[in-house]
Amino acid sequence: MIVSQFLVLAAALFSLGIYGLLVRRNIVLILLSVELMLNAVNINLVAFESMIVTSDAIGQVFAIFVITVAAAEVGIGLAIVLMIFRNRRSANVDDLDLMRY
Repeated sequence: MIVSQFLVLAAALFSLGIYGLLVRRNIVLILLSVELMLNAVNINLVAFESMIVTSDAIGQVFAIFVITVAAAEVGIGLAIVLMIFRNRRSANVDDLDLMRY
């Protein structure tokens, strides 16, 4: 396949992630949008690595690091969301003025 097809797919996924990040008010959906953007970055890393073939597979290694960071982000983010939901009974971003004062 042509690398430009993967880049167009990654650009579409990243755009959907940005749209979800700006429009959504639910914390869980915001975290899903961030995950979508990180997956778009992974597609770019692997696509560029396949274009510039090396024996080190640097793009794939960086993609593994991004997946690891994304898994940690999901774990910590969902733990914070669950604690806020337990205290506030809402997962709406507009209702979160917990740390304002």
